[in-house]
Amino acid sequence: MTLRHVVAWKIAASDPETRAEHAQGIADRLAALVGVVPSIDTLSVGPNVVDGNWDVALVADFADEAALDAYQTHPDHQAVVAYVRSVVSDRVAVDFEV
Repeated sequence: MTLRHVVAWKIAASDPETRAEHAQGIADRLAALVGVVPSIDTLSVGPNVVDGNWDVALVADFADEAALDAYQTHPDHQAVVAYVRSVVSDRVAVDFEV
């Protein structure tokens, strides 16, 4: 079984320049976890490119729920979480088997 983890965030800032900067900051920090957090099988992340959608999204695959848990509790991921929480207003996530 592979577990797919999908997350999207809305940036809290109202001005477009800051929104774009924060979205890219989230994407860059999460992408940097590949090769650092061993339980990540695949990870795609990026800022939104179409008006009217959420601001940044992540799609990551893990071997199973234990691997997802290892990612979520990994100290390097927790450092990214702290940044994300400081710049977002909302988060939505879903995990499903593929």
